[in-house]
Amino acid sequence: MYAAITDFIEDWRAESERTAKVLEALTDASLGFSPSGYDRTVGRLAWHLVTTVPEMLARTGLQVENVDEDAPVPETALEIAEAYAEVSDQLTGLVQEQWTDETLKVEDDMYGSRWMRGLTLQVLLRHEIHHRAQLTVLMRMAGLRVPGVYGPAREDWEDMGMTPPEV
Repeated sequence: MYAAITDFIEDWRAESERTAKVLEALTDASLGFSPSGYDRTVGRLAWHLVTTVPEMLARTGLQVENVDEDAPVPETALEIAEAYAEVSDQLTGLVQEQWTDETLKVEDDMYGSRWMRGLTLQVLLRHEIHHRAQLTVLMRMAGLRVPGVYGPAREDWEDMGMTPPEV
């Protein structure tokens, strides 16, 4: 749980840069890919990363503008990446402008439970990391190049003139 706004902002900025890198690697053609008929598509999962920010923050009283949590999946990968950048920037701005370290102790109704806002921010960040990881797996299955997130991806090793680790 976060006890300081600055700690959350530092973590969010680092992780949102990683998420943006993944979203920017999507193609329009990949958005409809699903490994089965009943799993989320690449586009739906990517859009979920965008719409969760306004949905979750609204439960704390923070209002993210310009992205409706119920909006349909955009038709282009660029629209998803741009919307993500917008909600990510708004998130950091709203938290810095409207909350203090003391505000992180305030409890809100979150999905039938009471969460301190510092916990809500932690869950939001972990939720993003979880679904970003799922997205990279779907991207690989869809034949896309997956960008390195915490280290080099297979293609990154090759770009550096090195042999990728053995699998």
